[in-house]
Order: sequence, then structure tokens, then C-alpha cells
Amino acid sequence: MRFTFIHAADLHIDSPLAGLRAKNEEVARRFAEAGRKAVQALVDETIASNAAFLIIAGDIFDGDWKDVTTGLFFVGALGALHRAGIPVFIVKGNHDADSLMSRGLPYPDSVTVFPTKAATVELDSFRVALHGRSFADRVNADFVASYPSRREGWLNIGVLHTSLDGTRGHEGYAPCSVDDLRRFGYDYWALGHIHAAEIVHRDPWIVFPGNLQGRSVRETGAKGAMRVTVEDGRVVDVTPLALDGARWAHLTIDSTGLVEESQVSALVSERLTELHAQSEGRALAVRVTLTGATPLHNRLLARREALQDDLRAAALHLAADCWIEQIKIKTTLPAQTAVARPESDDIDVAALLAEGAQDPGLAAALAELTETIKAKLPRDLHEEFAASDVLGSLSDDARALLAGELP
Repeated sequence: MRFTFIHAADLHIDSPLAGLRAKNEEVARRFAEAGRKAVQALVDETIASNAAFLIIAGDIFDGDWKDVTTGLFFVGALGALHRAGIPVFIVKGNHDADSLMSRGLPYPDSVTVFPTKAATVELDSFRVALHGRSFADRVNADFVASYPSRREGWLNIGVLHTSLDGTRGHEGYAPCSVDDLRRFGYDYWALGHIHAAEIVHRDPWIVFPGNLQGRSVRETGAKGAMRVTVEDGRVVDVTPLALDGARWAHLTIDSTGLVEESQVSALVSERLTELHAQSEGRALAVRVTLTGATPLHNRLLARREALQDDLRAAALHLAADCWIEQIKIKTTLPAQTAVARPESDDIDVAALLAEGAQDPGLAAALAELTETIKAKLPRDLHEEFAASDVLGSLSDDARALLAGELP
């Protein structure tokens, strides 16, 4: 017997995009709609591929909703799968556990939500045994250990919302190791929680499909789910599916040797056109980072805001849903650039900054500002902040900004 099933996770339906909204309301609206478009694409793909079933491994929602339409939208999506005769299996993730509003949703009979105590559900027609456990209010140390033993003679699938070994940059939930999961003898572990798609292991298959829709510039590239093919009781293939309704991207531009700002703009526009084509009609938000050694360094820093506005306009000329999220200037001056000796009537920027640094009042003000910034950072960044030369970096930027503004 040969069949397929779809494995998705981390839908985060109607997750807010406040940072993007503050910069462009229209583009933010398109990205806000992208989450629902991705869910609809997931449903359409599941039906079109005649999948045996759909697994959603947690975090359907992003905590409680702004209004009831979020829940009704998801119920409607499940209704389409119910009418197509495709069962759905869900474990609640940590965000779902925080959502009081979702607990009373009237799901169709074809939807199974695993309880907070590990349980097994059998699909006789496909000889599949699914083992899963939903999050309650907190995760106990024995969360993974409580999963049931494998069913001999069946295809065994574990459905688990987990940070795994905690090395992937997400908060620690239901921590475990690959060896912990292998010991169960399951054939496939359908994981959720990590937003980057990854096939962690192949014997057995241990898979994160990633989140269905990227929510920020930290979540770039194609997003979606996994199509899993089973033949004669064995998983024989796992294929990523791109289902996102909008896309985030990073664009790094090497400005080495460029001497005119127009050259930078032309290069960004050229690469942006390529990226937009790759997004296949999706809304696109891009963070641009300029690197390399260029005599334009000081001018780029001084005109960053104006350059950003110019490039945003050029992106919107390319497409109404193409947006420059931010421009980062990481260029340097060429090593061979000589520092001109100031004439008697020129301003010696370096000398002025050095003189200012000796002012006790300024030094105290900078120290206070540094502590204020540090206090607002997450705890896990305090050590990194302390180790970095923040004031030195700010001083370098100030020097470049001043030099860029001078004729």
C-alpha cells in the first residue's frame, strides 16, 4: 500500500506583525493576510494530493485571539478537510496552552486533539498508530518519557511539540534528545515548535516542518509543511512544500570598489528583482545589508535614511507588495584611503571627538545611557552586551556620520 500524509506545525494564525505595521500599513496588511492564505494553501494541498491525513504538531494559534474570527476561520478550514474525508490529528503546543478561547472550539468529528496525557490513536485502514500529547499549562520533566510503546506491525508516528536539545534558538519545551526519540522505535516523529524546517534524523525520521508562514525578518525563505510518502509500511520520502503567502528575505550587497551611490542603488534593484521573481508572486519584505570596502562608507552612513527611502520607492515600483524592511550599513573605508591633514580652516573631526571624550560630564552621561540600554535587553544578551565595545562602535559611527556630512 502506498499513501501520503501532510505534516505541518506552528501555524500561529493571525500572529501580529507590529514592527512591519509601524513602517508601512499596506504592506503589513498584506503580510497579516499571508498567515490565513498559508493555512488555506495547506488545506488545498492536503485535499489536492489526496493525503490520507493531516498532522498539526502544535501552536495553531498565538495565544488568545483579538476576536472570534480567528477561531472561526480555523474551524472553517478544518470543515473543508472533513467534507473531503481527510482526518486531522492535532497536539496543542505551548502557545495553544496559553489560549483560553480555543478550548471550546467546535471541531468536526474527523479532528482528533490529543489530550494532555499521552495517548494512541489507530487508523485501521492504513495500519497507522499515532502517539501524541498536548501541552497543558506547563511541561513536566517526564513529558516525552510518557509516550506509549510502539504498536508492532503498524506504522508508528509520534506527534510532539518540542525544542528537542535546545540548540536551535527557541525556548525550551519538552526537551529531549534524538536518542530519547529513537528508543521508542517509532517510524516517524512529527515535531513542532522550531520554526526552521529540518530533517533531523532519517532512521527513524525525526522532522521539523518549520512554521507555515514567516512572521519576521528572522524567519526568511520558503515556509510550509512536509509531504510524507509511505510505501509498504515504511516512510520512503519526505518532501518540503512551500505554502507561505508572503516571504521575508535577507539581501547582502558587496559594495567593494563602488564609488557612486547610484551604483549601489542599481545593484540593490537588480538583486531585488531576482528575489521578487523567486518569491513567485508572494508579498516580499527584504532586509538589505551593504558590506565591503568602499570610499562611499561615510556618505552611506550619513545618508542611510534617505537611501532607505529611495530604495523603498524603487522596490514599490517593482511591485506593490515588495518592501525594504530595513537597510544595514556594514561597509568600511578602503585600507589605502589616506586621511587628509586638515588645513587651518578645516574641521578636525577626530580631534573634536577625542576632546569630547575627555569631558567628565559626557563620560558620565554615556555610562548612564549604556546602563539604560543594557537594562532593556533580554537577560541572555547582557553578557554579550558587556563583552562588546558598544561605545567604541558608536564613536566610530559618529565619526563616519560627521565625515559624511562634511563637504
